[in-house]
Amino acid sequence: MEKLQNYINGEWVSSKGTNYLDVVNPASQAVLAQVPAGNAGDVDAAANTAAAAFAEWRRVPAGKRIQYLFKLKTLLEENLDDLSKTITLESGKTYVEAKAEWIRAIENVENACGIPTLMQGEFSEDIAPGIDEYMIRQPLGVCACISPFNFPGMIPFWFLPYAIACGNSFIIKPSEKVPLTMTKVMALIHKLDLPKGVISMVHGGKEVVDALLEHPVIRAISFVGSSNIARYVYAKGAANGKRVQAQGGAKNPVFILPDADIDMTTQIIVDSVYGCAGQRCLAASNIITIGGHKDITESLVEASRKRVTGFGLDGDVQMGPVITPESKTRIHTLIEKGMAEGGQLLVDGRNAVISGYERGNFIAPTIIENIPLDGELAATEIFGPVMSLTHINTIEEAISLVNNNKYGNMACIFTSSGLHARKFRSEAEAGNIGINIGVAAPVAQFPFSGWKDSFFGDLHGQGKHAVEFFTQTKVVIERWLKEWTRKF
Repeated sequence: MEKLQNYINGEWVSSKGTNYLDVVNPASQAVLAQVPAGNAGDVDAAANTAAAAFAEWRRVPAGKRIQYLFKLKTLLEENLDDLSKTITLESGKTYVEAKAEWIRAIENVENACGIPTLMQGEFSEDIAPGIDEYMIRQPLGVCACISPFNFPGMIPFWFLPYAIACGNSFIIKPSEKVPLTMTKVMALIHKLDLPKGVISMVHGGKEVVDALLEHPVIRAISFVGSSNIARYVYAKGAANGKRVQAQGGAKNPVFILPDADIDMTTQIIVDSVYGCAGQRCLAASNIITIGGHKDITESLVEASRKRVTGFGLDGDVQMGPVITPESKTRIHTLIEKGMAEGGQLLVDGRNAVISGYERGNFIAPTIIENIPLDGELAATEIFGPVMSLTHINTIEEAISLVNNNKYGNMACIFTSSGLHARKFRSEAEAGNIGINIGVAAPVAQFPFSGWKDSFFGDLHGQGKHAVEFFTQTKVVIERWLKEWTRKF
């Protein structure tokens, strides 16, 4: 059984800890490898070598730094098939979903190649007679990322390319559930011949997370995960004097007006709810019709029943398993909770059995109708392939529901009315708004926004926010007198 290693100072090294965890294929329960549980000594080794590398890397011109990213983009594209299959094997999502994830990751590498322009400063001449003032951006130092299981390829690239392009060194801690993807990425990064220590990888669980949050050399932390852990990471990181961007959970409402196109809306919503088996922070979860709803309800039920569940590398499969048996049990419990609150089960996916993968963590598409909008399930992130379907009367009610939601990751509306769309866009309190879009995921040039309990911090991943997060501003006020210059 392969035991994974850390990548520190440009070399593959064994963990200083002795405990290992199994990496399990969620479709078959086959053990793919073993990953170190890790310890603080691993973090210390990575942080110290990253700090030494930063002293040199920050002086490399930005135009030269991005040459490594151009090479990385090519390597990722050349290995797209293998990387996508690895994601499927360890996370359960379909090959098509995994490939789409990598396309988004590569998009961020491309965007970060614009750093020579993106991190330019500002200059004002003669703010007073003979005095100029300007602002420059400089890198922070050692930065780290704690990434989740559901997007093992894409999410690290919300941060990594921007961090190193800005002149920082970078440590990544993959989720211990899905460490194989970034292990393969680090093997590609090793081929870049980056200066040793610029990029490191440390495996592990909570002890490693705490060590990253506490280590005095590390200046900034990027995190994506549940809201409870995001709050913990933000509080502990900030208490240790670090910049933190911590993306949390979500409960994303999607509203359907009577004038929405039924066929288009159905397909988009079903893809949003059941894509990645519902295990994504932009998954639609509360589907809420406004006004008439009979036709759209029937359409959603029919489309959900037709969706093919199975092993993600099989060509006709549209949805894979959830990540662990514990996740499957938790989702079953939440379905029962919705029924206990008065919901009616229109589609029941709890007894899904996939031939050849009988031990897999499979739940087929599920729909619960008429759960109370003030109940527990309506406010709980299920993180599984479960659609909650409810009905209200007005757009004002819809906006009120969004604004009273403790989360603020995404809210979407389907309509043919520009007036209603504009009102929703303007008044809905969420960081990512979709108009006739089921997954309002920003492209690399825009920040992955999130509000309320869906995000802790000020600057998000991707785009200009990433550049601002991974740099610090220095303001220089400068005067040169003639008397001084004559001396030279």
